Amino acid sequence: MGQLYLALAHYPVLNRMGDTIASAITNLDLHDLARSCCTFGVQACYIVTPLKDQQALAGRLTKHWIEGVGGEILPERRQALKLLKVVDSLSSAIEDVVRRDGNTPIVWATTAKGGHNSLAHRHARRLLENEDRSFLLILGTGWGLAPEIFDSVDAVLEPIAGVNGYNHLPVRSAASILMDRLLGRPI
Repeated sequence: MGQLYLALAHYPVLNRMGDTIASAITNLDLHDLARSCCTFGVQACYIVTPLKDQQALAGRLTKHWIEGVGGEILPERRQALKLLKVVDSLSSAIEDVVRRDGNTPIVWATTAKGGHNSLAHRHARRLLENEDRSFLLILGTGWGLAPEIFDSVDAVLEPIAGVNGYNHLPVRSAASILMDRLLGRPI
């Protein structure tokens, strides 16, 4: 079975105008992603931002729950937030996976938009089940990952389809759905 890692990219991502930006870290994303990653056995969740003030913010938030009173009150939250690793780039996340597992991960990107030659979730799950490799799943904030990311990954997972054409899930919801489809118990 492969090892899954997750990266929440705050850079390079798009704003609503299509410009490449660095987006802000949110407290809710950190908590909810950490808890979902812990639930599904994800090895680490990389929070990707080159912005030093955002790195410091994430550090203060996680320190409260890992070393501070928050972790004393809710030890299960401490366990989950220990999975978060703040890095300055996607290449730093990949380098960390290589250090941990000794192999270069297969890298998958996500998008809510079609138009890519997409890898179906069921096929991605089979790869995870049958390959003794590391996998890194990249999710974007803002209005999605910048185009250059799609040129550098091994595959783009198919978008999560809703039922009525509305397609703008919160990133933490999309991450939970994807982790369930890739790692959860079959129904």
